[in-house]
Amino acid sequence: MKVLVIDDESLVRRSLRRALEKSGHRVFEAEDGQCGLEQWLECAPDLIFLDVLMPRMSGPDLLKCVMKKGGNLGKVILMSAFTGEYDLEKAKSLGANMFILKPFADIFSIVQLGEELTRG
Repeated sequence: MKVLVIDDESLVRRSLRRALEKSGHRVFEAEDGQCGLEQWLECAPDLIFLDVLMPRMSGPDLLKCVMKKGGNLGKVILMSAFTGEYDLEKAKSLGANMFILKPFADIFSIVQLGEELTRG
């Protein structure tokens, strides 16, 4: 499975990459929303881990842009350390399939959630 991790925190990207690759997935990374948009349209991932707050383009703006360009949304897990404005209902209204809070307690559980999401 092709997975794209879009997050401005290198530790989050690196942690998800390691767990995903250990599970046998092909992983792409982007450090901000603009780079994420380019990667998304280029590699057409099956699963996207998308941070909410990032430089150059936020996660919600990125979702809107991909939908406007007619790109393949795939399955999207929206992530944020800030719970105030975002929750599962808000994430789904933006086109995401799931919402998770950072920091992650168990990175492998997060990877399993993503795998289950793409199967179902």
